[in-house]
Amino acid sequence: MGKITDVKIDKVVLNIGVGQPGERLDNAKKLLEIITGKKAIYTKAKERNPTFKIRPGLEIGVKVTLRGKDAEEILRRAFGALKNTIRKSMFDKTGNLSIGIKEYIDFPGVKYMPEIGVMGFDVVVRLIKPGYRVARRKRKPGKIGKKQRVTIEEAIDFISKKFDVKVIS
Repeated sequence: MGKITDVKIDKVVLNIGVGQPGERLDNAKKLLEIITGKKAIYTKAKERNPTFKIRPGLEIGVKVTLRGKDAEEILRRAFGALKNTIRKSMFDKTGNLSIGIKEYIDFPGVKYMPEIGVMGFDVVVRLIKPGYRVARRKRKPGKIGKKQRVTIEEAIDFISKKFDVKVIS
């Protein structure tokens, strides 16, 4: 227990928050589908914000969730866009990782598309250890013990060894 091999990637989510429905949102969806090769879905607002004219149920973003080999491949490309160097502050206390790509043209294998324009996106990685299903199952869900949670140190160790990434403070 507690070995580096215990940590694994549960999922990788790519998302773009646009803030309003319309052509820019459709372009964001098209961009994510080109990058991943998967179907993107719209995300909806949960709260009302009159300043930005946002109401609950309004489509304001798009996302794609990847698992398995697809997730690893996209993650390798994302680290390539950052020149295989990330900051320690990109990890949260439960070992998950969030990366911001400022412009999609930095992403390896993607060319500039004038109809889409300049747009950035976020890559969020969820790391788990075996046994996490206990908390998510429908029947008799349980709590995850301290030893079963992924720590920041384990997450940094896993990412730096598996993807050959340098983590700086």
